Amino acid sequence: MRGFGVITTGKAGWMEKERPVAGPLDAIVKPIVLAPCTSDVHNYHGGAGPKENLILGHEVVGEVVEVGDMVTRFKPGDKVVVATTTPDWLALGVQEKYNAHDSGPLKSFKFTSSRDGVFSEYFLVNQADANMTFLPENVKPEAALMVVDMMSTGFHGVELAEINFGENVVVIGIGPVGLMAVAGSALRGAGKIMAVGTRPDCVKIAREYGATDIINYKEGDILDQVMELTNGEGADKVIIAGGKPESFTKAVQMTRAGGIVSNLVFWDAIDVLSIPAPAWGLGMKNVDIRGGFCPGGALRMERLLNVLENGRLDTTKLISHRYEGFDKIEDAFYLMDEKPRDLIKPVVFI
Repeated sequence: MRGFGVITTGKAGWMEKERPVAGPLDAIVKPIVLAPCTSDVHNYHGGAGPKENLILGHEVVGEVVEVGDMVTRFKPGDKVVVATTTPDWLALGVQEKYNAHDSGPLKSFKFTSSRDGVFSEYFLVNQADANMTFLPENVKPEAALMVVDMMSTGFHGVELAEINFGENVVVIGIGPVGLMAVAGSALRGAGKIMAVGTRPDCVKIAREYGATDIINYKEGDILDQVMELTNGEGADKVIIAGGKPESFTKAVQMTRAGGIVSNLVFWDAIDVLSIPAPAWGLGMKNVDIRGGFCPGGALRMERLLNVLENGRLDTTKLISHRYEGFDKIEDAFYLMDEKPRDLIKPVVFI
């Protein structure tokens, strides 16, 4: 089969590989619609360590081709939504609070990590009954595609922040994940939602999703702007969905005592995240700093899809570029790498 991915670090292209073989609990799926992600570009540039002959991609809605002998929920021909994180549900780590770390840190991220991803004619879903679900009849495939990572990750930032009714929230970075964090904060009942970003298309959608204020980092220090908007008190919760390492420092500084900083950024290995002691009240500010990878599994996908099914959120607003045909994976991938100003999220219809 053909697939697109990392040939060596910094070099991407098409490759031929053997079609995966399903184990008793697994399924073989072919993509219907897929999307490249910043994490794919991150892997391409070696940000997660050297990669070689690895098919990329982890955001997909597909059609079942084959199922293992012990799979009970699915059959060939079913249209399915596949979670980005596909835990090994037999590993002891899933019994902890976060199933993303089934057999170790981030180990539930199988695609593009421990095995080939979804930019291929066929891909394997481990423990299919537990890691994918049916595409609802009234949800477009491309809308469901935005659920598997962008919505799941953005909403996880909201979950980590434990946003309550009426709280003041800052979302740093309003790419697709940050936009979903804005939407999730609004659904959770946040009061003032301050979104940090400058791209006009993203700013427009951030407002549509519930942002009350836009903070433009080109117009002044974001810390100063947050403090002004909160009468000097700071935000109750801050979600970091983009930016540079200094954004982490600013996030701690702008969080009021007793608040939470929720980080969603996959930092590079060379990055250093620092906190001046006064920013954290010399260690006495009672600000929780959390960061984590989004949970996986079929149940999470079903609950997030239920939000779409009932008209609570339109995820297709994230889609800025559309491509037709399997070969267009390459164009969409390089667009994600180049990040033109009008980019939010590209999708490829197979």
